[in-house]
Order: sequence, then structure tokens, then C-alpha cells
Amino acid sequence: MEHDDLPTLRAQAAAGDQDAVGQLVELMAERGDVGELRRVADAGSRDAVDLLVELAQEREDVDELRRLADRGNRDAADILTELGEG
Repeated sequence: MEHDDLPTLRAQAAAGDQDAVGQLVELMAERGDVGELRRVADAGSRDAVDLLVELAQEREDVDELRRLADRGNRDAADILTELGEG
């Protein structure tokens, strides 16, 4: 995807285009863009939440895992427990 296409993709995702949401989530995960993934997750994308958990686990980002667990994400809570942080 071209950098110039990103605003269009964001706009389509914001308008409810689920294909655009999926593409945006995949792109942001590839880039490791936690901020954008949070934004999309907060808008209701379960895929974005799953990828946030995955990235946080890979990075051993306890703060992000705790944030997700505090919002009710069971996977994040389980990972925190495994890391001895839960």
C-alpha cells in the first residue's frame, strides 16, 4: 500500500467498511503501530485487539497488556499471569 492511500483507507474504515478495517489492522500490525491499532480497537475491531495483545506479548509490554486486561481482555490477563504480573 502506498503511503498516500493510508488516509483513504482510514476514511473508509471510519465509515464502516469492514474490508478497509481489516486492511488497516493488518497494515498497522505489520508496521507495529500500536497507537493506530488502539484507535481501531477502541472503535470496535476485535482483530485489532487480538493483534495488540500479540504485539504486546512479543514486546513483553506489560503496561499494554495490563491496559488490555483492565478493559476485560482475557488473553491479556492470561499472559500477564504467565509473566508473573497478574
